[in-house]
This record gives sequence, C-alpha cells and structure tokens, in this order.
Amino acid sequence: MSADLGKAYFGRRYLLSASHRLHSDALSAEENRATYGKCNNPHGHGHNYGLEVLVGGAVDAETGMVVNLVGLDEAVRARVIDRFDHTNLNLDPYFKNRVPTTENLCRAVFGLLKGALPAGELESVRVEETENNFFECTGE
Repeated sequence: MSADLGKAYFGRRYLLSASHRLHSDALSAEENRATYGKCNNPHGHGHNYGLEVLVGGAVDAETGMVVNLVGLDEAVRARVIDRFDHTNLNLDPYFKNRVPTTENLCRAVFGLLKGALPAGELESVRVEETENNFFECTGE
C-alpha cells in the first residue's frame, strides 16, 4: 500500500444560538422592509445555528488523525462559540459596518478559524440557519 494516500477530511458540528436584526443603514426603512421582510423586525429574532467545520490534510502517521479533535474543539470554542453564542450579532464589532446575515456570519467564522487550527487546513465552514437555509464559505 502506498504511504501517500492523499488528503483526508474531518468534519465536526457545533451549535450556537444568537440573535440578529437584518438592517442596512444604507437603505431607507421601506427598502429595509422590502429587502429583509420579517427579519427586519426592530426587536430582532434568533436562531439556533448549526456550525460545521471541515478540516483537510495529511493523516498524521503517529496519531492517525488529520486534526486532533480536542484541539479543534478548543479553537472553535475560543474563537467562535465564546464570541457569538447567546449574543446579539448586531453588537459584535465584526458587524459594525456589515449586515449580520448568515452569509456574513459564515465568512466571519471562516476568517476567525483560518490559520488557527492545531493541524490541517480549514477547507470550509457551513452554517445552518434553519432546516431550509444553509450557507457555506470556502475562503476563496
């Protein structure tokens, strides 16, 4: 059997809850309502987000893993969960000049994790907002 069998992937799922209001200061009140509908509610609304992190790389010969699960969990907790879980996304500095759409949340999570993993390379981040809506960022 060949020693180099190519890249392997490890995916892990996390949960976080956060609220947001979709609103752009660049739009009028009417335009915001037309663009975001009920998600423009002045009181905001919340989601129980499913967050999936996919890491790719060589399988370590000693551990047999692409990335150590404990180290990955620590990185995601420290950089993402502790920051966004049970918060209002509109109040986070990342969203100061961005609408806190789930597309932008997905991009934020990718940026926070890129280069911060204990091993492997961050391939993608997927955020499930509802049973019908999901968003993915590959950093490209």
